Amino acid sequence: MNHYQRLRDLREDRDLKQVDIANVLKIEQTQYSRYERGVQMMGIDKYITLAKFYNVSLDFLTGLISSPESLDRHIKK
Repeated sequence: MNHYQRLRDLREDRDLKQVDIANVLKIEQTQYSRYERGVQMMGIDKYITLAKFYNVSLDFLTGLISSPESLDRHIKK
C-alpha cells in the first residue's frame, strides 16, 4: 500500500473530511489533498503530527508495515 493511500484510509475510517485533517496540520485543505493523492510529499513534522493524532506508528502511517501499532505502546511515560 502506498503511503498516501494509508493517509486516506485512516481519515475515512474515522469519518473525517480532508478539511478536518488539514486543520490538525494547520494547512489548507487543498494542500492536504495533494498529500493524499501522492502529488506532493509531507514533511516529517506533519507525519509525526498525524501519527500522534491517529495514535499509530510512523511505520504504519508511511506504509512500511501493514498492521497498526499504537503509538502509546512505544512512548515511555
